[in-house]
Amino acid sequence: MLIDTHCHLHDREFFPEAQAEEMLKRAHERQVEKIICIGTSHDDSLAARDFAAKHDNVYWTYGIHPEFAHGDGPTGCTHEQDISANYPSPIAIGEVGLDYHYEGYDRKAQIRLFEEMLQLATDHNLPLSFHVREAFDDFFPVVANFPKSRGVVHSFSDNKKNLKRILTETDFYVGVNGMATYSTLPTPPIERILLETDAPFLTPKPFRGIINEPAYIPAIAEWLSEKLSLDYKIIERETTENARKLFDI
Repeated sequence: MLIDTHCHLHDREFFPEAQAEEMLKRAHERQVEKIICIGTSHDDSLAARDFAAKHDNVYWTYGIHPEFAHGDGPTGCTHEQDISANYPSPIAIGEVGLDYHYEGYDRKAQIRLFEEMLQLATDHNLPLSFHVREAFDDFFPVVANFPKSRGVVHSFSDNKKNLKRILTETDFYVGVNGMATYSTLPTPPIERILLETDAPFLTPKPFRGIINEPAYIPAIAEWLSEKLSLDYKIIERETTENARKLFDI
Protein backbone atom coordinates (compact mmCIF):
# COMPACT_ATOMS: atom_id res chain seq x y z
CA MET A 1 0.00 0.00 0.00
CA LEU A 2 1.08 3.56 -0.77
CA ILE A 3 -0.15 6.84 0.67
CA ASP A 4 -0.33 10.23 -1.04
CA THR A 5 0.24 12.49 1.95
CA HIS A 6 -0.37 15.80 0.16
CA CYS A 7 -2.72 16.52 -2.72
CA HIS A 8 -5.52 18.89 -3.71
CA LEU A 9 -7.94 16.50 -5.37
CA HIS A 10 -10.83 18.30 -3.68
CA ASP A 11 -10.08 21.61 -5.40
CA ARG A 12 -12.74 22.10 -8.07
CA GLU A 13 -10.68 24.84 -9.75
CA PHE A 14 -8.38 22.06 -10.95
CA PHE A 15 -10.46 18.89 -10.67
CA PRO A 16 -14.11 18.74 -11.71
CA GLU A 17 -15.96 16.28 -9.50
CA ALA A 18 -16.23 13.55 -12.15
CA GLN A 19 -12.51 13.84 -12.92
CA ALA A 20 -11.61 13.68 -9.23
CA GLU A 21 -13.63 10.49 -8.87
CA GLU A 22 -11.85 8.92 -11.83
CA MET A 23 -8.47 9.91 -10.42
CA LEU A 24 -9.36 8.43 -7.07
CA LYS A 25 -10.28 5.17 -8.79
CA ARG A 26 -6.99 5.14 -10.73
CA ALA A 27 -5.06 5.79 -7.52
CA HIS A 28 -6.62 2.76 -5.85
CA GLU A 29 -5.85 0.64 -8.90
CA ARG A 30 -2.19 1.62 -8.48
CA GLN A 31 -2.22 0.61 -4.79
CA VAL A 32 -2.38 4.23 -3.60
CA GLU A 33 -5.01 3.31 -1.06
CA LYS A 34 -5.04 6.43 1.10
CA ILE A 35 -4.78 10.10 0.23
CA ILE A 36 -4.72 13.28 2.28
CA CYS A 37 -6.43 16.37 0.88
CA ILE A 38 -4.67 19.47 2.13
CA GLY A 39 -6.46 22.69 3.06
CA THR A 40 -4.98 26.03 2.04
CA SER A 41 -7.69 28.43 3.29
CA HIS A 42 -10.81 28.25 5.44
CA ASP A 43 -13.13 27.51 2.51
CA ASP A 44 -10.66 25.21 0.80
CA SER A 45 -10.18 23.24 4.02
CA LEU A 46 -13.93 22.71 4.31
CA ALA A 47 -14.03 21.58 0.68
CA ALA A 48 -11.36 19.03 1.58
CA ARG A 49 -13.52 17.96 4.52
CA ASP A 50 -16.57 17.49 2.33
CA PHE A 51 -14.61 15.42 -0.20
CA ALA A 52 -13.13 13.25 2.54
CA ALA A 53 -16.56 12.69 4.08
CA LYS A 54 -17.72 11.02 0.85
CA HIS A 55 -14.87 8.53 0.59
CA ASP A 56 -13.23 5.85 2.67
CA ASN A 57 -9.48 6.27 3.06
CA VAL A 58 -9.54 9.96 2.10
CA TYR A 59 -8.53 12.39 4.85
CA TRP A 60 -8.37 16.16 5.19
CA THR A 61 -6.40 18.85 6.92
CA TYR A 62 -7.27 22.34 8.12
CA GLY A 63 -4.80 25.03 7.18
CA ILE A 64 -4.28 28.63 6.12
CA HIS A 65 -1.49 29.01 3.56
CA PRO A 66 0.97 31.88 4.20
CA GLU A 67 -0.20 33.62 1.03
CA PHE A 68 -3.36 34.52 2.96
CA ALA A 69 -1.45 36.31 5.73
CA HIS A 70 -2.10 40.03 5.67
CA GLY A 71 -0.83 42.83 7.87
CA ASP A 72 -4.04 44.86 7.86
CA GLY A 73 -5.91 42.92 10.53
CA PRO A 74 -6.70 39.47 11.93
CA THR A 75 -6.71 36.42 9.74
CA GLY A 76 -10.49 36.22 9.89
CA CYS A 77 -10.55 32.58 10.92
CA THR A 78 -12.37 31.10 13.89
CA HIS A 79 -9.83 28.34 14.22
CA GLU A 80 -11.24 26.55 17.26
CA GLN A 81 -14.67 26.26 15.71
CA ASP A 82 -13.16 25.15 12.42
CA ILE A 83 -11.37 22.28 14.13
CA SER A 84 -13.89 21.25 16.77
CA ALA A 85 -17.20 21.44 14.92
CA ASN A 86 -16.43 19.26 11.90
CA TYR A 87 -16.91 15.63 11.04
CA PRO A 88 -14.88 13.85 9.97
CA SER A 89 -12.23 15.57 12.07
CA PRO A 90 -9.09 16.87 10.36
CA ILE A 91 -6.02 14.68 10.80
CA ALA A 92 -3.52 17.57 10.68
CA ILE A 93 -3.03 21.31 10.45
CA GLY A 94 -1.74 22.38 7.07
CA GLU A 95 -0.55 23.52 4.83
CA VAL A 96 0.88 26.31 6.93
CA GLY A 97 4.21 28.06 7.18
CA LEU A 98 6.24 30.79 5.53
CA ASP A 99 6.75 31.76 1.89
CA TYR A 100 9.07 34.62 0.97
CA HIS A 101 9.32 33.80 -2.73
CA TYR A 102 7.12 36.53 -4.21
CA GLU A 103 7.67 40.24 -3.88
CA GLY A 104 5.37 42.06 -1.50
CA TYR A 105 5.11 39.34 1.15
CA ASP A 106 4.38 40.48 4.70
CA ARG A 107 6.94 38.77 6.91
CA LYS A 108 5.37 39.79 10.24
CA ALA A 109 1.88 38.79 9.16
CA GLN A 110 3.11 35.42 7.92
CA ILE A 111 4.91 34.70 11.17
CA ARG A 112 1.86 35.73 13.19
CA LEU A 113 -0.43 33.44 11.18
CA PHE A 114 2.11 30.60 11.37
CA GLU A 115 2.27 30.93 15.15
CA GLU A 116 -1.53 30.76 15.32
CA MET A 117 -1.48 27.53 13.31
CA LEU A 118 1.28 26.05 15.43
CA GLN A 119 -0.67 26.85 18.58
CA LEU A 120 -3.80 25.33 17.08
CA ALA A 121 -1.92 22.12 16.33
CA THR A 122 -0.50 22.07 19.85
CA ASP A 123 -3.92 22.63 21.43
CA HIS A 124 -5.47 19.76 19.47
CA ASN A 125 -2.44 17.45 19.48
CA LEU A 126 -2.34 17.36 15.68
CA PRO A 127 0.65 17.09 13.32
CA LEU A 128 1.37 19.78 10.76
CA SER A 129 2.06 19.97 7.06
CA PHE A 130 4.61 22.75 6.63
CA HIS A 131 4.96 24.95 3.56
CA VAL A 132 8.39 26.63 3.63
CA ARG A 133 9.86 28.45 0.66
CA GLU A 134 12.93 30.69 0.92
CA ALA A 135 12.12 31.19 4.61
CA PHE A 136 14.04 28.62 6.63
CA ASP A 137 15.97 31.25 8.56
CA ASP A 138 12.68 32.24 10.20
CA PHE A 139 11.08 28.80 10.15
CA PHE A 140 13.49 27.13 12.55
CA PRO A 141 13.31 29.70 15.37
CA VAL A 142 9.51 29.96 15.09
CA VAL A 143 8.92 26.21 15.37
CA ALA A 144 11.46 26.01 18.21
CA ASN A 145 8.98 28.00 20.29
CA PHE A 146 6.48 25.15 19.88
CA PRO A 147 8.50 22.15 21.07
CA LYS A 148 5.59 19.71 20.89
CA SER A 149 5.21 20.26 17.15
CA ARG A 150 5.47 17.25 14.86
CA GLY A 151 4.96 17.23 11.16
CA VAL A 152 6.32 17.09 7.63
CA VAL A 153 8.14 19.72 5.61
CA HIS A 154 6.04 19.44 2.48
CA SER A 155 7.70 19.62 -0.94
CA PHE A 156 11.20 20.34 0.32
CA SER A 157 12.99 22.41 -2.34
CA ASP A 158 15.98 23.88 -0.56
CA ASN A 159 19.66 23.09 -0.03
CA LYS A 160 21.65 20.43 1.81
CA LYS A 161 22.29 22.75 4.74
CA ASN A 162 18.61 23.23 5.50
CA LEU A 163 17.83 19.57 4.91
CA LYS A 164 20.51 18.71 7.46
CA ARG A 165 18.95 21.16 9.92
CA ILE A 166 15.56 19.51 9.50
CA LEU A 167 17.08 16.09 10.08
CA THR A 168 19.22 17.08 13.08
CA GLU A 169 17.31 19.88 14.80
CA THR A 170 13.78 18.51 14.43
CA ASP A 171 11.95 15.21 14.20
CA PHE A 172 10.02 16.35 11.13
CA TYR A 173 9.54 14.20 8.09
CA VAL A 174 10.32 15.51 4.60
CA GLY A 175 7.87 15.37 1.71
CA VAL A 176 9.29 13.97 -1.54
CA ASN A 177 7.24 14.49 -4.68
CA GLY A 178 7.59 14.65 -8.45
CA MET A 179 9.92 17.64 -8.30
CA ALA A 180 12.66 15.32 -7.04
CA THR A 181 12.48 13.28 -10.25
CA TYR A 182 13.55 16.19 -12.46
CA SER A 183 15.79 18.27 -10.19
CA THR A 184 19.02 18.03 -8.20
CA LEU A 185 17.47 18.34 -4.75
CA PRO A 186 19.17 16.55 -1.85
CA THR A 187 17.41 13.34 -0.85
CA PRO A 188 16.45 12.59 2.77
CA PRO A 189 17.03 9.16 4.31
CA ILE A 190 14.17 6.71 3.88
CA GLU A 191 13.25 6.79 7.57
CA ARG A 192 12.28 10.48 7.23
CA ILE A 193 10.50 10.43 3.87
CA LEU A 194 6.80 10.82 3.13
CA LEU A 195 5.54 10.40 -0.42
CA GLU A 196 3.30 13.09 -1.88
CA THR A 197 2.13 14.37 -5.25
CA ASP A 198 0.95 17.93 -4.51
CA ALA A 199 -1.49 17.21 -7.36
CA PRO A 200 -2.29 18.98 -9.64
CA PHE A 201 1.24 20.39 -9.45
CA LEU A 202 4.75 18.94 -9.83
CA THR A 203 4.00 15.99 -12.10
CA PRO A 204 6.84 13.44 -11.91
CA LYS A 205 8.76 11.89 -14.74
CA PRO A 206 7.77 10.23 -17.02
CA PHE A 207 4.41 12.04 -16.95
CA ARG A 208 5.70 15.61 -17.24
CA GLY A 209 3.46 17.90 -19.25
CA ILE A 210 0.13 16.62 -17.95
CA ILE A 211 -1.83 17.29 -14.78
CA ASN A 212 -0.57 15.47 -11.70
CA GLU A 213 -2.70 12.98 -9.75
CA PRO A 214 -2.35 10.56 -6.81
CA ALA A 215 -1.96 7.59 -9.17
CA TYR A 216 1.57 8.83 -9.91
CA ILE A 217 2.83 8.11 -6.39
CA PRO A 218 4.33 4.79 -7.61
CA ALA A 219 6.47 6.71 -10.12
CA ILE A 220 7.97 8.71 -7.25
CA ALA A 221 8.51 5.52 -5.25
CA GLU A 222 10.23 3.91 -8.24
CA TRP A 223 12.53 6.91 -8.62
CA LEU A 224 13.40 6.75 -4.91
CA SER A 225 14.12 3.03 -5.23
CA GLU A 226 16.77 3.79 -7.83
CA LYS A 227 18.08 6.90 -6.10
CA LEU A 228 18.54 5.20 -2.72
CA SER A 229 19.43 1.77 -4.14
CA LEU A 230 16.63 0.17 -2.15
CA ASP A 231 14.09 -2.41 -3.21
CA TYR A 232 10.74 -0.89 -4.21
CA LYS A 233 8.97 -2.89 -1.51
CA ILE A 234 11.19 -1.24 1.11
CA ILE A 235 10.26 2.21 -0.20
CA GLU A 236 6.60 1.23 -0.11
CA ARG A 237 6.77 -0.22 3.39
CA GLU A 238 8.88 2.49 5.01
CA THR A 239 7.09 5.51 3.57
CA THR A 240 3.69 4.04 4.38
CA GLU A 241 4.73 3.34 7.95
CA ASN A 242 6.11 6.87 8.28
CA ALA A 243 2.78 8.30 7.14
CA ARG A 244 0.85 6.09 9.53
CA LYS A 245 3.03 7.15 12.45
CA LEU A 246 2.68 10.85 11.76
CA PHE A 247 -0.97 11.05 10.78
CA ASP A 248 -2.37 8.06 12.68
CA ILE A 249 -4.13 6.66 9.63
